[in-house]
Amino acid sequence: METQQIFQKIDTLKPQIIGALAQLIRIPAIGPENNGEGEQEKAEALTKILKETGFDKIEHYDVEDPRVPSRKRPNIVATLNGETNAQKLWIVTHLDVVPAGEEALWKVTKPFEPFVIDNRVYGRGSEDNGQSLVASLFAINALKLLGIKPKRTVKLAFVADEEMGSTMGIQHLIGKNLFSKDDLVVVPDSGNPEGNFVEIAEKSILWLKITTLGKQTHGSSPNKGLNAHRIGMQLAIALDETLHAKYNERNDYFDVPYSTFEPTKKDKNVDAVNIVPGEDTLYFDCRILPNYSLEDVLTYINKAVADFEGKTGAKIHLEILQKQSSPALVEGNSQAVALLKRAIKEARGVDATVGGVGGGTCAAFFRKVGIPAVVWSTVDEVAHQPDEYCVVGNLVADAKVFALLAFM
Repeated sequence: METQQIFQKIDTLKPQIIGALAQLIRIPAIGPENNGEGEQEKAEALTKILKETGFDKIEHYDVEDPRVPSRKRPNIVATLNGETNAQKLWIVTHLDVVPAGEEALWKVTKPFEPFVIDNRVYGRGSEDNGQSLVASLFAINALKLLGIKPKRTVKLAFVADEEMGSTMGIQHLIGKNLFSKDDLVVVPDSGNPEGNFVEIAEKSILWLKITTLGKQTHGSSPNKGLNAHRIGMQLAIALDETLHAKYNERNDYFDVPYSTFEPTKKDKNVDAVNIVPGEDTLYFDCRILPNYSLEDVLTYINKAVADFEGKTGAKIHLEILQKQSSPALVEGNSQAVALLKRAIKEARGVDATVGGVGGGTCAAFFRKVGIPAVVWSTVDEVAHQPDEYCVVGNLVADAKVFALLAFM
């Protein structure tokens, strides 16, 4: 009876749930690395919602950052006391979002103008990570409205900086010793459309910035310069092909089951078509199976860079933006996995399986310190894409799973 009461209450809250998500989508919480102003405005809006929800405690763990107007990056922890504090349930979501990308590719709505149609909420950050953030909040709101005290104390963490490495987000909170190895930690920041996949392992992550220095000259006399753009493109293609060929093992435990080495972002070089660039910068996002050592991969890349310098006469600088070796996987029969699978079965009617993904969630930092965090949500996997959306049905159903976890 209690379970059905919770489910019914969450169903009645659907208009407020959609409204809260739309309100947060309107605030571009983009990090300074991507020319954004950070998460402070979004954190202030969220704090108002949290106060209306009736949490027992709301704490702020801000980190100084002179690159943003507020000069701080916000981290919020909201607590609902349970029957026992010996083991806490943590649900960790992130405030920041990635930039809109090419706005011309957004066809349904503008990136930060939420639009609801066909059971979907469109807008940047709707799926990543607004859906889970709002679902976790209203799961607790439903318990509070019903006067149900959870079995264990529930703590919702809303963190900054997840999209750019989490130094000023979850890593900061872990450094504050807020978490215990006995706690249950759920990071709802990855999943599949069926809601039946629990992630317990991640690949290693390597983000690279490669700057090629040649000699700028006029486009009509390229022989007088050294085209950094051409050399940068040639190097990118060579790395793309050779890295995939060298590190080509498969591990079907993961989705995607092989290592990926993707050339992604590219910085602007010259302003005119008739200028041969003397400097060119590009980036790689590498997600590498645990089968391989990051040091071995970097040794190979450094040798390739040195070879290109020797062949072309250009100077090439390699900068590591993020380097994160894959942590130990969570045991498939751990308490966190077992409880989450039970809640998924009861709320969504599906049997969940476990496996690994490309990586990049806050769970990796928990696993590195011996806390077996698990990752789950129900998503169509449209994060970082134009016309990003979340499915309203998933938003509501995932809230029911989080509510069940609170008193299981």
